[in-house]
Amino acid sequence: MAIHPTAIVDPGAEIDGSVEIGPYAVIGPHVRIGAGTTVGPHAVIEGHTTIGRDNRIFQFASLGGIPQDKKYAGEPCELVIGDRNTIREFTTFNIGSPGGGGVTRVGNDNWLMAYVHLAHDCIVGNNTIFANNSQLAGHVEVGDWVILGGFTVVHQFVRIGAHAMTAMCSLLFADQPPFVMSQGQPAQARSMNFEGLRRRGFSPARIAAVKAMHKALYRDGLTFDEAKGRIGTLAQATPDAAGDVQLMLDFLGRVSPQRGIVR
Repeated sequence: MAIHPTAIVDPGAEIDGSVEIGPYAVIGPHVRIGAGTTVGPHAVIEGHTTIGRDNRIFQFASLGGIPQDKKYAGEPCELVIGDRNTIREFTTFNIGSPGGGGVTRVGNDNWLMAYVHLAHDCIVGNNTIFANNSQLAGHVEVGDWVILGGFTVVHQFVRIGAHAMTAMCSLLFADQPPFVMSQGQPAQARSMNFEGLRRRGFSPARIAAVKAMHKALYRDGLTFDEAKGRIGTLAQATPDAAGDVQLMLDFLGRVSPQRGIVR
């Protein structure tokens, strides 16, 4: 273990012997950090925070602080971070709250740039990219492979489906389905993330099915239920895309009528 002599590490913290902790970092008593993780200078990790393997946490990050929620009364809620994440300068990740399940969770292989904020009870999947100043309010869910443009702001309880993407300065008040690209204030659906899907190895048949889903949701004047019905038929027409179709149907099945989806 390489801990700089100016760092303050509580004796109760569970730190793997291979962890590196930089100057003036502060590690609280309920923190656990896995093998190969590095913690930069002046970072603060507190609360009931569990961090996995091979993460790189940069200087001035603040992880595990109490939620910015007036109802919070000191309950032992958690922040759980997976493996191989890059967490850049001045990021702020809060622990969960009793009203939201008690856990804020970040998956694996995420790239979280400077000034990103994850409020209480957010759930972030794997392989995401959050550009500088992306801000999530409480209870937001973000699927795998999502890309948030710089200064994206997401309202509380909004969900963003896998492979979705936002443009810079987007403001999300509604759920954004999988594969959708959005832009604007409030955000509107502009297209699907076709280039991202190609880079991830989606076949032409799967991309064609995503295009058909886009038409059903946004181009052909269908009601929400009609669009779901048409999307459901695509799995038979394109068996290779059955998983993509089910991903979309599962997401649409949880959309709140009050919130709706980006249009």
